[in-house]
Amino acid sequence: MITFNGVNHIAMATGDLDMTIRFWRDLLGMRLIAGLGQPGYRHYFFEISATCAIAFFEWPEVKPLPEKEHGHVVSGPFIFDHVSFGVDTEDQLWTLKDRIDAAGFWVSEVIDHGFIHSIYSFDPNGIPIEFSWNVKEFDVRKTPVMADPDPSETAREGDEPNAGIWPTVQRPTPTQDRRIYPGEGSRYFKRLKT
Repeated sequence: MITFNGVNHIAMATGDLDMTIRFWRDLLGMRLIAGLGQPGYRHYFFEISATCAIAFFEWPEVKPLPEKEHGHVVSGPFIFDHVSFGVDTEDQLWTLKDRIDAAGFWVSEVIDHGFIHSIYSFDPNGIPIEFSWNVKEFDVRKTPVMADPDPSETAREGDEPNAGIWPTVQRPTPTQDRRIYPGEGSRYFKRLKT
């Protein structure tokens, strides 16, 4: 079984990297941990936690999205509603709410979702964001809860992964055939090794 250690990074886009840095680093307090670039291209990473980051490509023609209410039903082509960042304490949730409000960004009231308390806002690029604190009495990671009164047949199969649903690997890539190809950042980090 593969062990996942979180979301390595979520990749977003911005037309204004400086304002994005101001919001994510200076307002929210996420460290700027990597910056790649060349003329016409930048890709910057902000640390969410020890194993998770959010990254932004700077593309000059990108415009902020119109704000869409978090969780509001849409139709047609669509791929992303919002991203939620966890905080350790309820006090931290209130601190974020106050900081975002003081900076002049819209921020919701604190919402009780039963197992989490959340606030909602938008970054300067119009990206819908949520901040959530896990209610201690309802740790759904330790004890999953299916509160949907009419779950799908697949959901009724339970919370654990089911073996045998997908084809098994018949020919794993032999170690001697594994190749790693250079990506955009490889030349920057190879220089750091020398």
